[in-house]
Amino acid sequence: MKAFDYQTKGVCSRGIHIEVNDDNVVTTVRFTGGCSGNTQGVARLAEGRSVDDVIGILKGIRCGMKTTSCPDQLACALEEFKQSL
Repeated sequence: MKAFDYQTKGVCSRGIHIEVNDDNVVTTVRFTGGCSGNTQGVARLAEGRSVDDVIGILKGIRCGMKTTSCPDQLACALEEFKQSL
């Protein structure tokens, strides 16, 4: 099990805690701050999926006029996680 903490940029949430098992499957996602219902929903949908699947699904989602979103920030966090291996 690998844990990773990511400081978000440009969104309401302040950070994301992610845990990934040895098969590269996301097991835990916890957002700090942000819209509680939305971040909980995104977290539950990501859990049980492979890192690459989550990145592919969430990368590029925007929030209103922002160039990013909490889902996009989760994808960015997972990309950074992959680079850290």
